[in-house]
Amino acid sequence: MLNFTYSNKTIIHFGDKQIAKLTKAIDKKRKVLLAYGGGSIKNNGIYQQICDALKEHNVVEFSGIEPNPSYETTMKAVELVKEQGVDFILAVGGGSVIDGCKFIAAAAKFEGEPWDILAKNAPVKSAVPIGVVLTLPATGSESNSYAVVSKLATKDKFAFGSPYVHPEFAILDPMVMSTLPERQLTNGIVDAFVHVMEQYLTFNVNGKVQDRFSEGLLLTLIEEGPKVFNEVNDDVRANVMWSATMALNGLIGSGVPQDWATHGIGHEITALYGLDHAQTLAIILPRMMWEMRTEKQDKLIQYASRVWDINEGSNEERIKLAIEKTEQFFQAVKMKTRFSEYQLGEEVVDTLITQLERHGQTAMGEAQAVTLERSKTIIANSL
Repeated sequence: MLNFTYSNKTIIHFGDKQIAKLTKAIDKKRKVLLAYGGGSIKNNGIYQQICDALKEHNVVEFSGIEPNPSYETTMKAVELVKEQGVDFILAVGGGSVIDGCKFIAAAAKFEGEPWDILAKNAPVKSAVPIGVVLTLPATGSESNSYAVVSKLATKDKFAFGSPYVHPEFAILDPMVMSTLPERQLTNGIVDAFVHVMEQYLTFNVNGKVQDRFSEGLLLTLIEEGPKVFNEVNDDVRANVMWSATMALNGLIGSGVPQDWATHGIGHEITALYGLDHAQTLAIILPRMMWEMRTEKQDKLIQYASRVWDINEGSNEERIKLAIEKTEQFFQAVKMKTRFSEYQLGEEVVDTLITQLERHGQTAMGEAQAVTLERSKTIIANSL
């Protein structure tokens, strides 16, 4: 196992009616920016619960943080934070809103051009404190230090991370999933699954605890994921929501190598073609697994055995079947897995390779073995 330092300061309030905890979770002396997306929280009761909990607080609202939050929109919120003297940000939404709020929190305190945080990895030295009310389980952003933001003008999409933007608390009420549309449920399940795979499917360093945690999360998502579309079951929702949080809160990635090449390609697909983040991951991951089958053979065989109970046949036969099972799982949770299903064809290959090269994504993965040539093969095989 590799050396690591692990800490997670986010206080989790999990379960039914936990939004009421906001009253004490945020000091009444703080001026709060209530930030959210398109306004669906006003139709499902979440907004009113928050207003009730914060009725004695000084609250300023900012709405309109879009899926794949943009630099342009978040900078409008930065101006509001500065103008109003906001000293706490409450992100109400899924990963996009939370990621956007992390950037707002950092940019509001940044001395210099805020875009440099994203484009030049400029260090974040302070940030406005943030908390989260999660409305869509998917990214795990509610209890980690990372965010992804896009610039619409240039079609760039960059990630940044800083302990200063790690949420102080997160409220997770699985009942919010009962009002989510099918597309968002699908995205959340696939996003969580691939997050686990990016930390698990690398090479063996004898991190047995991390491997077993990861396999448990994968098995839970495989078992419970398809049920969220058909069964009104609080336990199903709770297990999916908690799996998504655990998938990217730093625990399973501690002391083990991590990949993230699928995400690297996926971010470029979103920036150029507007596909949802999880949609891009479902397209790329199966072909990434096959292209990297030699380097990842030991872990792929372990994945085939422990997750899919595939124990017979040659190594290549077992790996091929495990990849097929993975793609079938995506389809079982109503996710498309090919570019052609989004009316995208061969034109994407060279365009994406140009974009990867422009952003320096020429040697990705845990061993920097995903070269531009291999990325081109992966993308072409995903048509």
